[in-house]
Amino acid sequence: MKLPYQLFIAIRYLKSKKKHKGVSVNTAISIGGVAVGVMALLVVLSVMSGFHLDLQKKILGANAHIIIREMKGSITDYEQVSAQIRKNPEITAQAPFVIGQVMVSSGNRAHGVFIRGIDPGIEAKTTDILAHIKEGDVSKLSGDADLPGIILGKELAATLGVLLNDKVNVVSPIGEIGPMGMLPKVKQFRVVGIFEIGMFEYDSNLVLTAMKPAQEFFGMTDGISGIEVRLKDIYRAPEVKKQLQETLGFRYMVLDWMQMNKNLFSALKLEKFAMFVILVLIVLVASFNIISNLIMNVIEKSREIAILKAIGATNNSIMAIFMLQGLFIGFIGTGIGIIGGYALGFILNRYQIIRLPADVYYLSHLPVKMSAFDFITVSLSAIIISFLATLYPAWQAAKLNPVEPLRYE
Repeated sequence: MKLPYQLFIAIRYLKSKKKHKGVSVNTAISIGGVAVGVMALLVVLSVMSGFHLDLQKKILGANAHIIIREMKGSITDYEQVSAQIRKNPEITAQAPFVIGQVMVSSGNRAHGVFIRGIDPGIEAKTTDILAHIKEGDVSKLSGDADLPGIILGKELAATLGVLLNDKVNVVSPIGEIGPMGMLPKVKQFRVVGIFEIGMFEYDSNLVLTAMKPAQEFFGMTDGISGIEVRLKDIYRAPEVKKQLQETLGFRYMVLDWMQMNKNLFSALKLEKFAMFVILVLIVLVASFNIISNLIMNVIEKSREIAILKAIGATNNSIMAIFMLQGLFIGFIGTGIGIIGGYALGFILNRYQIIRLPADVYYLSHLPVKMSAFDFITVSLSAIIISFLATLYPAWQAAKLNPVEPLRYE
């Protein structure tokens, strides 16, 4: 099968004038520009996707997919509400919880945290937080009446300087009214476990205890703060939230994980889009190399273009030659960029070369999540930009007057 002469000439123009030298220097620079742009774009988008996925995983590891709260206070009719929730086929598990803001102290160190009262047997079905316990035993969480157990985050334990079996004081600013005014409520707990989610926000600001001690501490008797719900599909949370709100009525407040972390995920989405736009400029800069390379080719090959026209080549055929040449540069550069981007992303993800301060970025290392959508989007963008870069030089070549270059031949 014979190649069309336009394709044959376009491939020939990619090569160096010197024999056995491969592609020309200008062509190599143009290909390298596209490759670097594509690789940078892919790596950055993969890192942004990694941040999004890692944060989502850690947030859902500590929290339920949907939370139901009573608008004015605690939920006292848990069994009735639970029965209504169970009717929804999208829900796989649910668990009651008690939550409040307190201060945890040990010696002369103190830190403000949220304390969450849970039922360990049911909690494991709704969140993954108990799977992150690194030290201790969750079965000791109930403790005894005088000294109940408590589980601290790793960062909080380090801040307070406590270890397993140490005692800590939990202080609530809302206590009983005495002769001197409001007196804070203080209760002693024993550290029976330490968890590490990997997100500084939770590892330093959340503690767990059993349901009953939490209810007694906050004076809730048989009431609970809310109900945690786990779904089959986390991305159907807004739809299920709407269904539960209609079922339970406006006495209850239903919140899904997307709504509770809306600002964080919206910011990440905006940053990813902004980085895509900014880094596409690298590919645009590389397209100028393609334009300059093709214009130089048109000038250098003007005599050959004139000869082609003299023997019957049409303007469209001349344009096709230089457009194909530019597209070859785009395709080769994009291919190299994809391979380089995948390899660099794999290395960053596998060996965790870049470490991050967890208190600033919520993460301990640079996460990478490579998706086919990002690769396809970047590849198409680079090829389209490369194609557009060929239009002006190809048009210049097509309108070349064949008489001028051949006048003195």
